[in-house]
Amino acid sequence: MEKLVKLAIRNFQGIHMYRPIISFVFLIVYSILLTSCSWHQTSPEQTIINYYAAILEQDYNQTVNLSCAGWEPQAKNEFDSFAAVKAELKDVSCSKSGVEGVYTLIKCTGKIIANYGNEILEIDLSVPVYKVVEENGDWRMCGYD
Repeated sequence: MEKLVKLAIRNFQGIHMYRPIISFVFLIVYSILLTSCSWHQTSPEQTIINYYAAILEQDYNQTVNLSCAGWEPQAKNEFDSFAAVKAELKDVSCSKSGVEGVYTLIKCTGKIIANYGNEILEIDLSVPVYKVVEENGDWRMCGYD
């Protein structure tokens, strides 16, 4: 009986020894899943921020993916306009300002700071009202007024 108890204790300690490793593996898998969903927007407001981030990071596929079908030609133009420019988003936040037909209207604050070599251009993101529409279960940029 004593041998059986010692064997049970040894096996329990062995399992307990692997607990940190199992936790670490779980944490890595969880992090990978979160990272793979990082561009998957959860709100119309975040869609606008992600759209401009994709343009400024020069991620053409993501820029198009964040655009509604009708906005894709304009998204390509906006993408091309920042292709040779070093730019960043500064203090950007967005909030829902209303609804117009199928569009959710978004108002943002903040700027795009674009460096054209010898010239710094600040593009105020608070001027337009952005239109976001849900297509295929995802929110997509669909223009601005």
